[in-house]
Amino acid sequence: MQTPKVFESEYRFCLILWAHEPVKSTELVHLCKEQLGWSKATTYTVIKRLSERGVVKSEDAVVRSLVSKDEVQRAQIDELVEKTFEGSLPAFVAAFTQKRDLSKEDVAALRSLIDAYEED
Repeated sequence: MQTPKVFESEYRFCLILWAHEPVKSTELVHLCKEQLGWSKATTYTVIKRLSERGVVKSEDAVVRSLVSKDEVQRAQIDELVEKTFEGSLPAFVAAFTQKRDLSKEDVAALRSLIDAYEED
């Protein structure tokens, strides 16, 4: 199953949900007002939109996610690599690391990821 698309403002909403779920919709309204400056109507509109796309579920005034943060992040990275780097992961990594100073720990972690992938 493909992970549903989550747009930027929806992602910020999901971050709040993932940190507090399961959460009553009234509490979610309060959190979104406090952290995002959203009105009650905006929060309920986003809940409805994400429910329709299968990202969240709202039952008995309790909201839960149906997709994890990791799933959404992976889908966003996959889309970015496809659209911007013509599907080339090496081109993505080269662009990502070109303007950054990678610490020895960062390089070791990346090597470890590649080594683990090669072992599979």
